[in-house]
Amino acid sequence: MIINIPENSDFSIHNIPFGIFSTQDRSKRVGIAIGEHILDLVAVHELGVFDFDAAVLHRNDLNDFIGLGKTVTSNVRTKIQGWLQDDDSVLAGKPELFIKQSEAQMHMPVCVGDYTDFYSSIEHATNVGKMFRDPENALLPNWKHIPVGYHGRASSIVVSGEPITRPKGQTIPKDATQPIFGPSQRLDFELEMGFVVGKNTKMGESVSTKEAENYIFGLVLFNDWSARDIQKWEYVPLGPFLAKNFASSISPWIVTLDALEPFRVAGPAQEPKVLPYLEYEGEKNYDIHLEVAINDSTVCHSNFRYMYWNMAQQLAHHTVNGCNVHIGDMMASGTISGKDENSYGSMLELAWMGTKPVQLKDGTERKFINDGDTVTMRGYGQKGDIRVGFGEVSTKVLPAT
Repeated sequence: MIINIPENSDFSIHNIPFGIFSTQDRSKRVGIAIGEHILDLVAVHELGVFDFDAAVLHRNDLNDFIGLGKTVTSNVRTKIQGWLQDDDSVLAGKPELFIKQSEAQMHMPVCVGDYTDFYSSIEHATNVGKMFRDPENALLPNWKHIPVGYHGRASSIVVSGEPITRPKGQTIPKDATQPIFGPSQRLDFELEMGFVVGKNTKMGESVSTKEAENYIFGLVLFNDWSARDIQKWEYVPLGPFLAKNFASSISPWIVTLDALEPFRVAGPAQEPKVLPYLEYEGEKNYDIHLEVAINDSTVCHSNFRYMYWNMAQQLAHHTVNGCNVHIGDMMASGTISGKDENSYGSMLELAWMGTKPVQLKDGTERKFINDGDTVTMRGYGQKGDIRVGFGEVSTKVLPAT
């Protein structure tokens, strides 16, 4: 190995994720995370080892690089893996190719044209149904037939490290008949994964579950911030609006589907049987360990494998009506909750609508997220000696303006 990779690093030789970084003397460009370093792909291209136009590596986002197609991008990843393990490769003896992650600034990895948020965890949907509707009939009649989703706001998706401001809006106090206006008192995180579309479609075209993975470039950690008190008042009849569109946060490195191949697992049984366009073959879920911390206190341990509706079904459903998708579009999983209370992926569930406050290490407790809190999500797959991680998405909450 021509560069040291710490044990249990998220960015092992098995990973090779792509992102956009800059330093004081390097403009925004494409890089690869390896251990505690970033491999500058612009500098690597200058060695004459790639046969595509270097211009795509100088962009402010990965969209044009992704647009080269998986034949090219997967080949780049495979070549980098080989060169990093060869002491006589083109990368050997060239420390200028590597930058410490601590000395770089990370940026939004893609230009997100459109964003869709799904609602695909049966445990989360059941918990919410118990709280807000009939505990005996928590799931709505359509939930097991379609991957429920809604169109979110692409412009307010930000990268890890960028703080967000507490949203304001209308809420309805308990037992009140008229709404009031002010800062949300029930700001919440939602633990999700997001996938990045890697291939364009035309209006009128549909993507089948069999083809779907050809249209998915990779995944990021996704925090879909929510203002629960605003949401409770506004979501009838059309669903989330101001309660969701103020901010979503993502991790900066896109982990490819190729890297996640070792972590495929079977999804939960789907009963009743889904309609033919949602049927699929093979293992489409992924065993990715997830956790959430508020400041220095871990409050949630969950796993991406719990999802009832998988990514192939989500994309197939999204496009079955002929809706077109574009490179860089982002689709989030919906809150990822498991069966155990410590695996719930939101404060709404962890503190059960504020009735069971969560204790933090410093002796304080939380029903929802306070001003000044930093919420950090981490995720990784582990199979034997193979570890592939996402790093983190970490966001500080600032007071309402």
